[in-house]
Amino acid sequence: MKKMGLVIAAVVMMLFFWKSGMAAEPDVRVMQKAGVGSYLADAEGMTLYWYKNDSKGRSTCTGACLDMWPAFYTGAVLSAAPSMKQDDFGTIRRPEGKMQNTFRGMPLYYYSMDRKVGDTMGHKMNNLWFVIDPLKFVAPEKQFYGKSKPSVGKE
Repeated sequence: MKKMGLVIAAVVMMLFFWKSGMAAEPDVRVMQKAGVGSYLADAEGMTLYWYKNDSKGRSTCTGACLDMWPAFYTGAVLSAAPSMKQDDFGTIRRPEGKMQNTFRGMPLYYYSMDRKVGDTMGHKMNNLWFVIDPLKFVAPEKQFYGKSKPSVGKE
């Protein structure tokens, strides 16, 4: 009986170490969809978006906007699929003080109307919200709307 207990303990230990040595599912992966192409999604397959009015390191989506487009945050250290560069991901502090993950400096969001894996209903919404093709995406330079010119010096 004592030997049986040792065998069971050994098997449990082996399973624990085997499972802990397995690669965890990445926080961000690349999905494919006809008509959309490649795009970033979270570990569950929910689509991630960027907002045209944001700039590198700065989110402008607050209040009702944030209700419709929740910020994506999995933690300060985000794991990406092997096909992506880990350095492309980072974090920012949002205007209300919470953290948000970024891709090439641009804040990442969900769209609240996307209900299931593969939904991309927010893509091209009002020509302001877009999925991110990680192979083609270049973070835009700071956006300036209207006739005002950018200020020079510290921001």
